[in-house]
Amino acid sequence: MTTALLELLPELLELLVYGTGSLGLSAAALYAESFAVATAQGGQPKLGAWAAVMGAVALSFAYLLATDKLRPKLTEVKGEFRGH
Repeated sequence: MTTALLELLPELLELLVYGTGSLGLSAAALYAESFAVATAQGGQPKLGAWAAVMGAVALSFAYLLATDKLRPKLTEVKGEFRGH
C-alpha cells in the first residue's frame, strides 16, 4: 500500500500544482476585475478597460489550465488509484 502511494506521489504533486495554479489565476482575475470596476468608477476608464482585459485573460488561462491539464490529470490519478 505504501509503495503504491509513493508511486502516485509525483502525479499527485502535479495535480496539486495544476489545481493551485488554476485557483491562483482565478483569484488574480477576480482582483483585476474588481480593480477595473473601481478604477472605471473613479474616472479612469482607459485604465479600467485595460485591467478588465487583463482580468479576462487571467480568467481564460485559469479555465484552460483547469480543463486541459487539471481534469485529465485528475481522471488519470483516479483511475490509477482505483487500479491499486
